[in-house]
Parts: sequence; structure tokens; C-alpha cells
Amino acid sequence: MHDTDNSDDFDLFRQSVKGVKRISHDRADVGKAASDLATLKVRQASATQRSQQTRVDGLSDLFIIDVGAEDELYWARDGVQDSQLKRLKSGQIPFEGSIDLHGMSVEKARETLWDFFAEASKLEVRCVRVTHGKAARMDGRKPMLKSHVNTWLRQHPLVLGFVSCQPKHGGTGALYVLLKRHMMEGRDD
Repeated sequence: MHDTDNSDDFDLFRQSVKGVKRISHDRADVGKAASDLATLKVRQASATQRSQQTRVDGLSDLFIIDVGAEDELYWARDGVQDSQLKRLKSGQIPFEGSIDLHGMSVEKARETLWDFFAEASKLEVRCVRVTHGKAARMDGRKPMLKSHVNTWLRQHPLVLGFVSCQPKHGGTGALYVLLKRHMMEGRDD
């Protein structure tokens, strides 16, 4: 009785897969192909190379403050009240613009960030979100772009302070940045 059941099952299976092409290899596709080490080194080198035309923006890369991927960032210029930063952190000061620097080289991110702040200043924007990401580096060191952005913002003349975002806005991979306003009347509160 078992042999007939098996032969019926095999006949049913053959009918079900009729027209299906047999796979010619027995290796599983496990996802992304292994990175070519030479290509990876070229990409790393190009990401950290300075372009021929250096922009003078007052930001220094001589001393970068290394920060961890999950480190929460919090900084305020002298004279900025803690209550302002607490309001910023809690989302009581909504951001009016946002920029994502993911995947950019350090130099491209720097140039993009500088241009973004110049535009925000023209528009008298009070608060922006800067998404830098928090990707760990291949060599196990701290996130490069997050560390650079942390250092640059402390030097930028328009930045009053910054804090890591709430999880819904990027968490430790993004910052709320409080900016100076120049032309609006009244206090900057």
C-alpha cells in the first residue's frame, strides 16, 4: 500500500513541476557578494581625499572629536541657555529644514553642509535637522562622518547648539541644530 501511495505522490509531483527548469548549480545565493578588497580600498581613499580646489570655510579638520555610533551628542555655545537645548531635545523647537549626508565623502559632506547653512541663514531658519548616519567603519574605528559633523558644528559661526534627535527623527544618527538668526526683530528665543 505504501508503494502505490509513493508512486501516486511522485506522479502528482511530476505533473506539478512539469515545465519547470532544473537548477544547474547547487550553491545558494546568500545575499551581497563579497567586496573586492581593491575596490574597497579605492573607495575609502577617494572618500578621504581632498579635492584639488579647497574651500576656505573656517572649519578645521586638524583635530576631530571621535564619537561612537550610539553616542548622544549635546553641545551649546557659551551664552545659550540649557533650557533652550532641553526644548530642542524634546522637539518643542520644530526643525524647518533637513539635510541627509549619508554616503557622501567627508569633503562633499562639508561643502553640502556649509551651503545648507548658508541657505538656512538667508531664509532665517531657526532649527534644522542634519542626518549624518552612524555607520561603523570597516577598520572598527568610530563613525567618520558623525565625528566630523560633530566637530564642524562646534566651529560653525551660525550654530548656537545641537542635540541628538528623537528616535522618530533619526536618533543618534541625526542632530537637531539651533541656528542664529540675523535679521529678524526681537530676541532669538
